[in-house]
Amino acid sequence: MRPVREKSKPNRDSAGMKILRPLSIVLCVTWTAGAAAQISLTPSGIEPPAQKPSAMPKPKSPAPKKPAAAAATPKPATPTVTPAPVPDDPNLDLVYGAYQRGMYKTAFDLATKRAQDSGDPKAMTMLGELYSNGMGVKRDYAKAVEWYRRGADGGDREAMFALAMLRLAGRGGPANPEEATRLLASSAKLGNPKAAYNLALLYLDGQTLPQDLKRAAELFRLAADAGNPEAQYALATFYKEGTGVPKDMEKSVRLLQAAALSDNVDAEVEYAIALFNGNGTPKNESAAVALLRKAAKQNSPIAQNRLARVLTSGQGAPIDKIEGFKWHLVAKTAGKGDPMLDEALAQLPPQDRASAEAAARKWLGAK
Repeated sequence: MRPVREKSKPNRDSAGMKILRPLSIVLCVTWTAGAAAQISLTPSGIEPPAQKPSAMPKPKSPAPKKPAAAAATPKPATPTVTPAPVPDDPNLDLVYGAYQRGMYKTAFDLATKRAQDSGDPKAMTMLGELYSNGMGVKRDYAKAVEWYRRGADGGDREAMFALAMLRLAGRGGPANPEEATRLLASSAKLGNPKAAYNLALLYLDGQTLPQDLKRAAELFRLAADAGNPEAQYALATFYKEGTGVPKDMEKSVRLLQAAALSDNVDAEVEYAIALFNGNGTPKNESAAVALLRKAAKQNSPIAQNRLARVLTSGQGAPIDKIEGFKWHLVAKTAGKGDPMLDEALAQLPPQDRASAEAAARKWLGAK
């Protein structure tokens, strides 16, 4: 009976620097990880943009909400869930089944009964989840902390992780990074990949814990081996740059591929660039362009810029200047300008330029 929440998506700033975000089933704070900077390789024959030096991630002061949504009391998104595992007790499935179907009041009532009757820690974790997100009951972080703590004391690794993230964010009580660190370590030791990933971020930023890049790499590897795409992407950047591990481009590319297969947009972009240039993997321009198209449609400005260059130059794909300049204009609105493409756009025949601008407006209006 494990509620699974929607994964946090990594973002990039206008300079292409990677932002690593903590994964959380509740609320979390954000750390930026310059160690995971965007690969800035560009298709052959195209002048690459200047790279900015990497910087270690620095946790911000706990904010009242995820950085992606600054409202004080946000409406929780409907959680993305996976099929429930076969439980030891078939009655346990009733609680999680109700949660899966969005019957949160029913899940609350069933979990309350199980928590009271048998002291089941997973039922306690479910109650913490429901209180934390206002599902079936009024949101109450203090009660969420209480139930998560009881679940954690009962040995439930998800409760440990959720309580740690509330403690980092200062929800349901004062922020307590030291307690959060202990809880993350306990949850990670029990095999929770989200806890391992977030604990790695703390070792990476060097504020709550002494900076230890080797330990961060070990924790990223634990989470990556468990299939966590954010950890796969982070570890890929470690291997690319030789951070905490020996530099190994082939291992980096294999991790990028794995994360890309799990729809990590940043990994899709960097894997596409590696494929295009044959860096750490056999050269495959058509596969690279397909990945760039996918990431561009997922609103990655870097992918949009690279795709624009490919389509306007005809390197790796047939020339399509209308489509190419459409993506250039779309990327430019997100801060990914390109003077070379600006100059080429100005030289287009007026009719073609108008078509590209109309296509960009249509895309932006449909977002």
